[in-house]
Amino acid sequence: MRQVAVIGAGMTRFGKHVGRSMKDLAREAVEGALRSAGIEKDAIEAAAVGNAVAGLITGQECVRGQVVLREMGIGGIPVINTENACASASTAFHLAWLYVASGMYDVVLAVGMEKLFHPDKKRTFAAIGSGIDVELADEFARQMSGEQSAGAGEARSVFMDYYANITRQHMARYGTTREQFARIAAKNHTNGSLNPHAQYQTPRTVAEVLTAPMIAEPLTRMMCSPIGDGAAAVLVTTTEKARQLTTKPVLVRASVLGSSEDHAPHTPNVVAKVARKAYALAGIGPQELQVVEVHDATAPAELLAYEDLDLCRAGEGGRLIDDGVTALGGRVPVNPSGGLLAKGHPVGATGVAQIAEIFWQLRGEAGKRQVSSARVGLTENGGGVIRGENAAAAVHIFTV
Repeated sequence: MRQVAVIGAGMTRFGKHVGRSMKDLAREAVEGALRSAGIEKDAIEAAAVGNAVAGLITGQECVRGQVVLREMGIGGIPVINTENACASASTAFHLAWLYVASGMYDVVLAVGMEKLFHPDKKRTFAAIGSGIDVELADEFARQMSGEQSAGAGEARSVFMDYYANITRQHMARYGTTREQFARIAAKNHTNGSLNPHAQYQTPRTVAEVLTAPMIAEPLTRMMCSPIGDGAAAVLVTTTEKARQLTTKPVLVRASVLGSSEDHAPHTPNVVAKVARKAYALAGIGPQELQVVEVHDATAPAELLAYEDLDLCRAGEGGRLIDDGVTALGGRVPVNPSGGLLAKGHPVGATGVAQIAEIFWQLRGEAGKRQVSSARVGLTENGGGVIRGENAAAAVHIFTV
């Protein structure tokens, strides 16, 4: 396998883009990645395009990647469309990495894109809710709330009930507090205020997070990621070619994608298993990480990621946030972009957006949110839920 490097990244601001098409959003992201890499579009030999729910929101069920890339004059190459719920874009990146690592192509584009806003919010929440086993939807709702939860899938995403359920379990088992989750949300909203790509750019306090409207006990609105539209793109090539194009290539040390499976209670879940495989492939341990982007669809999801990624032991995630370890200026800043909570979560774009943030951080191009002297970064992105855990999970490790 060849060594792979990221050489360019681009993304839109995430947010409500009702007047913009997915073609328009993708074009902005791809053109930004090309400018960043200093190459022309005819250098692209293949593309992988991640999207989750366009078929349900815009009606574009098939050939989504071909549709958006052809509009900007990119055609005649293999275009692979990937759907893995919220991990759609990180799955696209995994395929782009594999194309280059295997020797099949030298320059490959990975794109993530999504439009979630729709005049009928029920349609949006129903689309997001398709990230479970829909034949077991009623059973899923009962498991999450003890009974059919009013408003789930209509006034909010059913995944908020899922996260609320596992949050209550963590609180009961380890004594984790609402204030600790609020501290994560306040951290990420404050980080997002430093990110021009973020959907929300207003710093928040712990008190503001705790007094925000309740979504699903104990999750307040500011502890939950918003609906959003947007796109992100990165370009990958061989390390040898990257060094010809830039003095600051970002090396892909590990790209691991996995799916959940049946396992005994309190044994490693899919995120933990994928992370440990990525550490082994990279030859890098969690203690060496200097900047991390995780899938904080809710504030508790970030805390759980601390434990799944072995940043701390099970039950100690609350201490990590209390001690400021994951804040900007801490030992291992997590979600300096603002994460899904503030940067936003257009589900099919999120995985590549995380990678773009790590790319900018490791190159020293992250502006006011720059992590000092960052040289080792990781992204963790989950997608869908089956039998109580992520259906898909992707972990990538990068160095300079």
